[in-house]
Amino acid sequence: MKALVAAAFLASAASLPAWAANVSVTDAWARATMPGQKVSGAYMQIQSDADARLLGASSPAVPRVEVHEMKMDGDVMRMREVKAIDLPKGKTVSLQPGGYHIMLMNLEKPIAAGDMIPLTLTIESGGKQQTVEVKAEARAPMGGGAMHHHGR
Repeated sequence: MKALVAAAFLASAASLPAWAANVSVTDAWARATMPGQKVSGAYMQIQSDADARLLGASSPAVPRVEVHEMKMDGDVMRMREVKAIDLPKGKTVSLQPGGYHIMLMNLEKPIAAGDMIPLTLTIESGGKQQTVEVKAEARAPMGGGAMHHHGR
């Protein structure tokens, strides 16, 4: 039986395109929302075994998904959409509050703590694109403080 499982694993591994970077995503989570709140954020740790880039994300559960960066502009914290996030070979890239993150926008209903948000990440490596499926568990906001506001 073990030989059969090993053979099946090797056959499936052999069918992967040679250019595909091995991308792992850990600690994926999304911020739970309050009723009427139309935006949230998703966060995670991403690591690739080859130089790659996160080009975007989508979700069947969220009408609009964008990759964003928050950073200081003088003495003002600004958020903006980014075209890509570099994923250097062997380095863990953190998508976290106050930095790079995935915006979940135009929410049709609140995200409750414990909900699983399916996300599809589009990764580019070696001139080719691949997708990585992720499930982000919704977590309640810490401390009940004010949520950040999204402005353009």
